[in-house]
Amino acid sequence: MTASHPIRVVVVDDHPVFRIGITALLESFAGVEVAGSAATADEAVEVVLREAPDVVLMDLDLGDGSSGVDATRAILRERPDIGILVLTMLGDDQSLFASVRSGARGYLIKTASPDEVERALHAVAGGDMLLGGDVAQRAVAFLSGARSAGGTAFPELTEREREVLDLVARGADNAAIARALVLTPKTVRNYVYGIVTKLGAGDRGRLIVLAREAGFGAEG
Repeated sequence: MTASHPIRVVVVDDHPVFRIGITALLESFAGVEVAGSAATADEAVEVVLREAPDVVLMDLDLGDGSSGVDATRAILRERPDIGILVLTMLGDDQSLFASVRSGARGYLIKTASPDEVERALHAVAGGDMLLGGDVAQRAVAFLSGARSAGGTAFPELTEREREVLDLVARGADNAAIARALVLTPKTVRNYVYGIVTKLGAGDRGRLIVLAREAGFGAEG
């Protein structure tokens, strides 16, 4: 972006005080303009599609129990050109992996410095991927390990379905899976139903047996 074309940003976070603070920070950056804000996934999609910003600063745990990951997917289905930069307190591997899988181009923890936020905004607006230094190393290790998880069993499943299946095989219920993958329980139910149907398992109990036999759910 040039001085005559500022980076337009929409802030998505369910905490009003944080929205005010991050908006003030963003507006202190040269060449950055805050185009709007939202507190829930539905509001985020509405505001983003209306304002068509360059970057969305996206929290993961939003108001009304909605997920920033789901909001990211919904936005990118309509506007794949918009850059999503996650800014969250969630620093665990599953949250990071879910965000990247959903199409986010950047991931920062809320302890990031103003310089890191500014640098990430410019990178994401320019089409690059940027992970905060505190998560980048773990991301590489996590994604490298994920390539071998579950072997080559059930190639008909998507990567997301394989993540869900691995947690099902560990005995996690839908609520626990939703927390781990930063999804809504309804979304998890739909994934489990789809997996059961694809694999012809019949029910969840049989699905667990099939998954464990194929190497899913192993610790380590």
